[in-house]
Amino acid sequence: MEDVKAFIESGILELYVLGDVSPAEKQQVEAMVQQHPAVKAELSEVEKALESYALANAVEPSENQRNKILNSLVTNLADDATFTKKDSAATDNVVVMTATANNFYKYAFAASIALLVGSLVALFNVYNKLQKSNLQLVAMTTQNQRISKTVSYMNDALGVFRDTTFKVLKLKGTKNLPAGGMTVAWSPVKKKVMIDMTALNMPENDQAHQYQLWAIVAGKPVDLGVFDKSSADSSDMKQMKSVAAPTVFAVTLEPRGGSVNPTMDKMMVAGSVSL
Repeated sequence: MEDVKAFIESGILELYVLGDVSPAEKQQVEAMVQQHPAVKAELSEVEKALESYALANAVEPSENQRNKILNSLVTNLADDATFTKKDSAATDNVVVMTATANNFYKYAFAASIALLVGSLVALFNVYNKLQKSNLQLVAMTTQNQRISKTVSYMNDALGVFRDTTFKVLKLKGTKNLPAGGMTVAWSPVKKKVMIDMTALNMPENDQAHQYQLWAIVAGKPVDLGVFDKSSADSSDMKQMKSVAAPTVFAVTLEPRGGSVNPTMDKMMVAGSVSL
């Protein structure tokens, strides 16, 4: 799991979405996506974030602008080959346009169109480069947010471990989850309960269920709150409800939102408190 977490935090998923990875890195990302659901979920989140940014910043000419450009092109490209002298009764000062002059204007207009097209292509290329730079900035921001979250977790963890009033308890898996385990920190003085989400060795719950932490106090279960095992919580020290004098901590799998009483046949991990 540590390797998966390190892979996600390396920033390679953002570069993969931007197409800025080597063939070997591309194969590595695709292999990790196939092998680890957490990597696949994180890649999906990165793609959604970058796609949302691109759509939000897309620029498209208005319908009125498109119509003006098309009408102008049609009007100016019309083949107006000859001009004839008007009726002498109207005026004697009309000058007949020669074919040479007419061709000059047509060639000049064609050159202007070519220059316009070239300018539009150049602007389009600059716009694409700017969009790519903006997407890279979004990727860097996402990476910085992940790093900031990790630093926040480390500060919280250090605060708990430096506080001598906290007892660090290891909850072990039951018959429902023999390989399961998690870490709970409890302060008898502050009555504060924290769970280390990075040390949560339990499968991800579905959308219909949540894990619920319980404390046994004077022989009765006390609800300490619910939590999810998901990539979104993987870098948190999560604070639960306070409790004064527990003898046991345990976690059950309950319907989303939690239950009034624990479902004993759904107990996943448990551990006693040594006072």
